[in-house]
Formats: sequence, structure tokens, C-alpha cells
Amino acid sequence: MKEALFYQKLEGNDVRCALCNHRCLIRDGRRGICGVRENNGGILYSLVYERCISQAIDPIEKKPLYHFHPGSSSFSIATAGCNFSCKHCQNYSISQLVRDHGKIVGNDVSPYEIVKTAKKYQCSSISFTYTEPTVFYEYASDIAVLAHQQGLKNIFVTNGYITPEALRNIQPYLDGANVDLKSFSDTFYKKICGARLEPVLESLRLYKQLGIWLEITTLIIPTYNDSYEELENIADFIFHLDANIPWHISAYYPTYKLNDPPRTSIQILRKAREIGLKAGLRYVYEGNVPGEIGANTYCYSCGNLLIERSGFTISRYKVKEGRCPDCQAKIDGVGLI
Repeated sequence: MKEALFYQKLEGNDVRCALCNHRCLIRDGRRGICGVRENNGGILYSLVYERCISQAIDPIEKKPLYHFHPGSSSFSIATAGCNFSCKHCQNYSISQLVRDHGKIVGNDVSPYEIVKTAKKYQCSSISFTYTEPTVFYEYASDIAVLAHQQGLKNIFVTNGYITPEALRNIQPYLDGANVDLKSFSDTFYKKICGARLEPVLESLRLYKQLGIWLEITTLIIPTYNDSYEELENIADFIFHLDANIPWHISAYYPTYKLNDPPRTSIQILRKAREIGLKAGLRYVYEGNVPGEIGANTYCYSCGNLLIERSGFTISRYKVKEGRCPDCQAKIDGVGLI
């Protein structure tokens, strides 16, 4: 166990966690909503420090990040636990392991070993992903510092529920993020995810303000968050945050505890992409549907096909020095050569 960051000691050995926006009041001997932070005698501990449950080498496009060093590899890691309880979680076997089975498992892997392995396999970045990186913040933070020293980038794939103080603290070492904006309805967040909408919106604003490269993903679930009005609200929010932020709209597949909605149709995804482009967003992508042209990058100025993708593989790349070769428009992103 490692003493946690971002908590306040209260009377009677109670503590108030300030890592995520649940800001849990945790009694002595109890854990927070995430299940992996425990109050022991008035000291809050992380139970997942160096307890790596998953490691993999992924294309950066799988995060998904389409405008952050495209074509590169990212070393992905996770621990057990999550501060959300999404009924449709695709990685529930590890994210909900503590909540569903009361288990915390994982291999003992030090931050040094993570960075060493990432370098060994010539990865350009380390992605904290699969579960929620906020709940293993201490582990991720120590890795991120070492990664930067070795010339590696750091990425959060996150639900965006981190507190401002925690995000500001890791900002010098955090280069990119894909944040889920699961819905534009507070009711959806409460019923489906066990959270609230507004803290996510505030987090997105802060990511942008701090200069961390940001892409946003919305998993479209039929009858839950696929109304034109809601999609227009999401697109409008992103536009006013920054029209340059890529929006990934992904197809839903029934899983975990949410099996009643059907799979997301191609027609819904195409309509959502149309809504995003109409709202003024420069880059809108369709996900979980390999082969669709909505996965490609087009110049927002002249319409030229710049990056053609097949699944997570780039089959054609025409960006030159960060610009469209036809009209010389600057293409937004990091590491676009």
C-alpha cells in the first residue's frame, strides 16, 4: 500500500478524498467509491500502486487518438478499479472487479519496469487506459515522471472525473487525453454511470485550458443518448470549447448490464457525424465500424483526403509538415509530420 495523494484528514480518523469529483468521505476502515482507496487509521492508501492488471502494445489510434503522433505505438497499462459504475462498460472484467467480486489483483510492476518495457518495444508513449487512470493516480504519476525523463509521452484515456487540483498537478507530465463525454444528460450520468455531467464538462474545459492535447469520445447507445437534440448539444459544447478538438462517435455493442438496446446502426453514426460537421467541428470520426470513410481525416478547408485508415492501421498518409499538401491549411494535432 502507498499513502494516497489528495486527501484531507478529518476528525475521528475520517478522511475526505480529493482525487476525483465524488470527493468521498471515507470512514476509518472503509474505502471510497472506486474501491481501491482505503482509510486505515486516518491515513488514505492506494491499494493498487504497482498492481498492474493489464499491459499491451497498442496503436495510438486504438485509444482513440487520431491527431496525436498518428501511426505510433503506445504502451498501455491499467490496474483494477473505477470510480464509475457504467452499466455498459466494455472492460468491466477489470474495471468492476473490485465492485463485483471484492478482488484487487495485479502483477507487481514498478514504474521503472513499465518505462523500460515501453522503451524496449519502441513505443512513443504510455497510455493509462482500459480502466480509469484517476483511481491509480499515484502509480500513473510516478510512471509519467520517469517516462518524460526517457523522452516518452503520457496519455490518459479517462472518464474526465478528475478534480482540478489533481489534473493541474500532473499536467506537466500529461501530453494527451481522450475523454469520454458519455452523454449531455445528467440523468444518464446518474442512472447509467453513477456520476454527474457537470464535473466532466468542467474537466474538459480545464484540459483545454492547460494545453493538454484533447480528443473526445461519445459511445452512442440507441434510445439512451442518440437523439438529434442531444447529439447537437454535445457538438455545440465541443465547438465552443474548440472546433479543432476531434470528436469520436462510436458504435455501441450490448455488454455487461446494459443488453437491451440494439447495436448502433451505421445510419445513426453517419447522422451524428453530419451533426458534428454542421456544428462547425473540423474533425468528426466514426468508431467501432471498420471500413467506414468516417474514420478518415479530411482537410477541413479543401476536403482533401489526408489520412486513410483501415481499422487502427493507417493505409495512406498525405499530411506534410503538419499541413494539407493541396491548400496548405494547418492540420491540428501533435506530432503530425
